[in-house]
Amino acid sequence: MIERYSRPEMAQIWSDENKFRTWLKVEVLACEAMAELGEVPSAAVATIKAKANFEKNRVLEIEEIVKHDVIAFLTNVAEYVGPDSRYIHLGMTSSDLLDTSLASLMREAGLKLLQGLQTLREVLAKRAVEFKMTPCIGRSHGIHAEPTTFGLKLALWYDEIGRGIERLEKAIVTISVGQVSGAVGTFAHIDPRVEVYVCEKLHLKPAPVSTQIIQRDRHAEFLGVLALIACSLEKFALEIRNLQRTELLEVEESFTKGQKGSSAMPHKRNPISCEQICGIARLVKANAAAALDNVPLWHERDITHSSVERVIIPDSTIALDYMLHRFTRVVSNLVVYPEHMMRNLELTHGLIFSQAFLLSLTRAGITREQAYQDVQRCAMKVWEEGGEFSEILKADENILKYLSAEQIDNCFDLEKNLRNVDYIFKRIGLSN
Repeated sequence: MIERYSRPEMAQIWSDENKFRTWLKVEVLACEAMAELGEVPSAAVATIKAKANFEKNRVLEIEEIVKHDVIAFLTNVAEYVGPDSRYIHLGMTSSDLLDTSLASLMREAGLKLLQGLQTLREVLAKRAVEFKMTPCIGRSHGIHAEPTTFGLKLALWYDEIGRGIERLEKAIVTISVGQVSGAVGTFAHIDPRVEVYVCEKLHLKPAPVSTQIIQRDRHAEFLGVLALIACSLEKFALEIRNLQRTELLEVEESFTKGQKGSSAMPHKRNPISCEQICGIARLVKANAAAALDNVPLWHERDITHSSVERVIIPDSTIALDYMLHRFTRVVSNLVVYPEHMMRNLELTHGLIFSQAFLLSLTRAGITREQAYQDVQRCAMKVWEEGGEFSEILKADENILKYLSAEQIDNCFDLEKNLRNVDYIFKRIGLSN
């Protein structure tokens, strides 16, 4: 696992200790269910519940000999329980234990990620409202387009994270499925009511149909959703990186006391958190591709999926957990420079209002094709020779046939461009 990026809460879920503890819980629940059905003596279950335990290093020691993790675990548990251990794992197959436990752990990890998403969305909402009417230039193809606001950028992220929450909630339901159905899923040696009991106690639903395993399309969906969320965070982080470029410097990651940006250049203040987020996103996306490859298996099962998901599932949840908390901190402490935004907005000497002139000319009676030609001609003059767009327009005889100098000046109205920002905020549930 990528331990460097582990936060204690998420890392603990995937520890060997917690994994074995979950295995033990599944086995004890199965014994309880069989006792209720009269298939296991109640006294034996009482002994199992009182004595069942394991020692992590002992399990790993036995596994070195038997080369089978579940057998090693059951052997160690039997050392604690004694003769009544013969009732543990009765009628079950290894995947009944492994897949049901994995579902429980994935559900737990998914719920923690959900908390992280909700926290990030709350921070985005607060900062979006803070900068709702802070003008900045919108860019398409990296080139100045028309004015927008920095708050709208954050509002878009807020809305996208909302979709991420919805997807993750659904994926948690998809993966919250267990099975206790025997060697090929036919309940040949175990009562289906055992499965119902175990799953209910673990907040899972029984798989409607299983083979020897829970089908891996469920796991692929879960990891696919994590990859989508990682992509969103990568997109947001990439925008901050671009806006922090020295030539723009519209926003900046906070730079703490004692922080160093470069071993060679003392002046450097780099967007390192956002760069790390963009980098780690590649791991989560790659893991989702591996999860897709785990879906097709031979017949009722093989184990080509097993070794892969022991890496990709813990790593993806740990990585995304790290990304969420790191990006939440970035947004919370993001330094915003409204004066730089206004400076950049004015760089093209008014060209960003070209569409306003185009529309004014068409409303004045000129064809759109001719209006476009006239406005573009004046705009290209600004690009190539400099000067103020408004003055060049006022000096153009073709345009003055349709618009007065006052009408031209009225087109340079920043507030008019932004008059519907509040409407957009209200539409996504954000307000002051």
